[in-house]
Amino acid sequence: METYEKSPSSLFLSSITAGLEIGFSYLMICTVFFFAMGKMDEGSIFKLISLVYPLGFILVVLGQSILFTEQTALLTLPVLNKKQTIEAMLKLWGVVISGNLIGGYIIALLLNWLGPRLGIFDKEVVVTIALHVLEVKPMVILVSAIVAGWLMGLLSWLLASVKDTISRIVMIFLITSVLAFTSLHHSIIGSIEVFSGMLKSPEISLLDYLMFQGLALLGNAFGGAIFVGLIKYRAFVYNIVGK
Repeated sequence: METYEKSPSSLFLSSITAGLEIGFSYLMICTVFFFAMGKMDEGSIFKLISLVYPLGFILVVLGQSILFTEQTALLTLPVLNKKQTIEAMLKLWGVVISGNLIGGYIIALLLNWLGPRLGIFDKEVVVTIALHVLEVKPMVILVSAIVAGWLMGLLSWLLASVKDTISRIVMIFLITSVLAFTSLHHSIIGSIEVFSGMLKSPEISLLDYLMFQGLALLGNAFGGAIFVGLIKYRAFVYNIVGK
């Protein structure tokens, strides 16, 4: 309810901040991938980056910026309680998604300029990571994004049960490292990965990016809203108040 009561400009700025901060995960993904190239096979490198993938999520959540997938399930609860309308929720989602994507585009442009100049990663790394995100069929991306949204919704639920910083960091790390280790599709950091690849390679078209982004957003929203916002919350209410 507090999120619904914030002004659109405040939400938008917070969402841009989240998009920027999640880019630090991308920075570490590219840097670790570049560092490990030639030392281990590509499949092992993609598993290794699950150790650094959570960084941006930790910065976003502890810094209280608004990330779409982390907020999706929670923002459905006032609607389920009939304290907000579906229209209000969709408008809020639109503001948050727009801000997250814009922040992601900005940090992607910055990091793709800076990385090669610092010698911490190159074009090959950027394209390889983007193609890895896109290598599966569209239906697989959609279902993968649903599972990722489900996990992010569970993360929000779990974070509401703890207050100390160490426990919150551990929960964020566990959930988001699962996303990376299993190659589940996250709409915001995935946007940065595919957008960056589109900038660097003719193999990735604008249509490829839009296809991925649409499926990832849809899947993440469905996974968070249905499996956590609706089913888990309804079960919780039933157990507490018996209705």
